[in-house]
Amino acid sequence: MKPGFVYIITNKYQTVVYTGVTSHLPKRILEHINKKYPKSFSARYNVNTLVYYEQFQWIEDAITREKQIKAGSREDKNNLIRSINPTWKDLFKEIEDIMIV
Repeated sequence: MKPGFVYIITNKYQTVVYTGVTSHLPKRILEHINKKYPKSFSARYNVNTLVYYEQFQWIEDAITREKQIKAGSREDKNNLIRSINPTWKDLFKEIEDIMIV
């Protein structure tokens, strides 16, 4: 089984948030930044700033957590982000070197 990440990204003005799950966080964030899927939600709304993430030993646990986060309100998501990143800084630089085999 693979490890997993759940993450939240936002746009420049923090008006939109997107919650996702992946087995390779740096690669997935780069896909958002580079708009790999031009018709996707994140590409349409320029959502590409990583503001929150959690790492899990198993991808299945990350998927479960993603569903919990998505079920919450926008205020719940804002509070979650603020709990580890009060200034909503871009965390991508912190995770660039994470390599999952």
